[in-house]
Amino acid sequence: MTNHLMAIFTINTDQLPDNFQEIIKHEQAAVAQWKEAGILTHLFLRPTRNGAVLIFNDIDEPKARELMASLPLYPFMQSVEYLPLMKQF
Repeated sequence: MTNHLMAIFTINTDQLPDNFQEIIKHEQAAVAQWKEAGILTHLFLRPTRNGAVLIFNDIDEPKARELMASLPLYPFMQSVEYLPLMKQF
């Protein structure tokens, strides 16, 4: 059975840099690589546009923390919460 880990992050939208759209492009490229590698199964944007929920495959929390810290948006993240999940169906 595959283990999943959910990472929920919120960004601080009050002081975004002028090049924010460029940062988003780099962010999208990074998560696309994770998806292609099979370690990211889902990415959900929050309706408020101030964060996202990522569902990782078969990685532990330390690895998820390492991956999240490598994201271009990481310096703007106000909070990140990690929750291990056990899929039932």
